[in-house]
Amino acid sequence: MRKNYSIAYILLIPTFIIIISFIYYPAFYTFKLSFHRMAPFGNRVIYVGLKNYIRLFQDPEYILSIKITFWFLLFTVSLGMLLSFLFALLLNEKVPGTRFYRTLIFAPYAISPAIAGTLWAFLLNPVVGHLNYILLKLFGFQVEWLTTRPYAFFSVAFATVWKNLAFGIIFYLAGLQSVPDDLIEAAMIDGANTFRRIVSIILPYLSPITFYLIIMNIISSMFASFGTIDVMTAGGPAGSTSILMYKLFLDAFTYSRTGAAAAQTVILFVFMVIVTIVYFTYGQRSVHYQ
Repeated sequence: MRKNYSIAYILLIPTFIIIISFIYYPAFYTFKLSFHRMAPFGNRVIYVGLKNYIRLFQDPEYILSIKITFWFLLFTVSLGMLLSFLFALLLNEKVPGTRFYRTLIFAPYAISPAIAGTLWAFLLNPVVGHLNYILLKLFGFQVEWLTTRPYAFFSVAFATVWKNLAFGIIFYLAGLQSVPDDLIEAAMIDGANTFRRIVSIILPYLSPITFYLIIMNIISSMFASFGTIDVMTAGGPAGSTSILMYKLFLDAFTYSRTGAAAAQTVILFVFMVIVTIVYFTYGQRSVHYQ
């Protein structure tokens, strides 16, 4: 037995090396760097204590980024969950061409956020964009979707929802196929309409999936939307699309404020931990496991 355990630990050494090198050490170094400031010429690191954190919460741009992130998450997660559920209901119907429709809807999930941002940037382009062309022909006006407020915010948000939509549809569609048909038939015999069947039968059965998708959509909107924002608006105009993740990127790689960027990383990590704990504590009460 001891020999078998020794072999197991030896085989796990490469995994431990990778985890420590690329996860734990960078996390520890980032936490340490958040209490320091880089000298102007980068030749030394100066310990500043909590000043990086204090300055962040005194920075109007960072406070604005927090507000934008809140509304961005609220909009993308709620709209994405609603549309995912509605599309899953439609795709679950036994109609001709269902497999073809499923393939079309699942396709956006296969592309990267940067490619999704490029497609939407071209679609919303004020000169050659299809949407402005249609608006001009039908109503005689055009909109600067990516350079004016609040249109830039909603443009990026809709692009993020479109990119993440297929992920929710896949899980909801799998859950819908596990709902017992006899319950639906019994409800129809009792005179329950479509809305009542969805609220009283389908949604409770899908509550574990909904619980999982909310967390995953928050994480995806917070982190995976970076590429879409960078391609479409680069955080503009006037920081109106600069969520916390993009603000962190600007401070780290554009303004070379490594200490402030490290502090933002720690704050972002703590924020996600708090959101997850709160949601698991209170959100799980409405989950019904069958």
